[in-house]
Amino acid sequence: MVTQYSAASVQEANIEPHHTTLWNTLADYWALTKPDVNLLIAITTLAGFCLACSSHTRPFPSVLLAQTLLGTLMVAAGTGTLNQYIERHYDAKMHRTARRPLAAGRLRASAVLRFGIVLSLAGGIYLALAVNVLASLLALFTLVSYLFLYTPLKRKTPFCTLVGAFPGAVPPLIGWAAAAGRLSLEAWVLYVIVWLWQFPHFMSIAWTYRDDYARANYMVLPFGRDRARFMAWQTLVPLIALIPITLLPAFLGDSGRIYLLAALLLGSVFSYNGARLVLVRSNAVARRLILVSILYLPLLFVFMILGRVGHSCFGPGW
Repeated sequence: MVTQYSAASVQEANIEPHHTTLWNTLADYWALTKPDVNLLIAITTLAGFCLACSSHTRPFPSVLLAQTLLGTLMVAAGTGTLNQYIERHYDAKMHRTARRPLAAGRLRASAVLRFGIVLSLAGGIYLALAVNVLASLLALFTLVSYLFLYTPLKRKTPFCTLVGAFPGAVPPLIGWAAAAGRLSLEAWVLYVIVWLWQFPHFMSIAWTYRDDYARANYMVLPFGRDRARFMAWQTLVPLIALIPITLLPAFLGDSGRIYLLAALLLGSVFSYNGARLVLVRSNAVARRLILVSILYLPLLFVFMILGRVGHSCFGPGW
């Protein structure tokens, strides 16, 4: 009996580490795709798609929506993976990113490179075949400009955020193009909203981890005395511009009075927290602004969609 027990224990010991290692490897590959970032990409793509589908579109093209989200997220996941491949040596110098799979040495760089390329190409091809060419081109433009413009500029100039905001705001255009086959003025309004939103969102992150970024020689903020002033301008000016821009869908797209009130309220809360960061400049306030910014964008789009539906069902007074 002792012999049988020992043999069983050895067998378990041989099997369990294998399963654990496989699970950990899968978890590492999942982490490479930056799922937290992809969630916001999915939300903004969904918003663009739903808003492009006019109220008289029946039935709602749910299959096309699923195909759009799948293809977009594949390209986004490939972009996140390739970004970590490019920045693996710099990530290893930062406390915030040192435990990433590639920076920590848990995965081979060559395997990660292949994984990122396959994901990106598969997503772009899938969008072109299952959705339309315009959506595919927009997704691939995002990938190329993010990896080959924004990523290297992070180590050269603090104005990298300005460059990175252009590809970062594309997801609602992808959703709109997928549903409508073209881009209208409303689609570009959504683009500008996301473009402006990125500045206070990223400034709050940059301020929170300013020492970490400096350790890896990332110039997302200037060094020296200009750091606080730069953060203040890139936080406040976009927040001020966001308020009138976010009101435009109420007039261009018939999003209704409910959306108008929601946009004003959300914009006020967002601006207040941005102003607090500029005045207080503490990590605690910066982290609060990160949270507020993450909540702001989905809520704004939810009210925009609800306003459009309400206007269609109950009339302009809704």
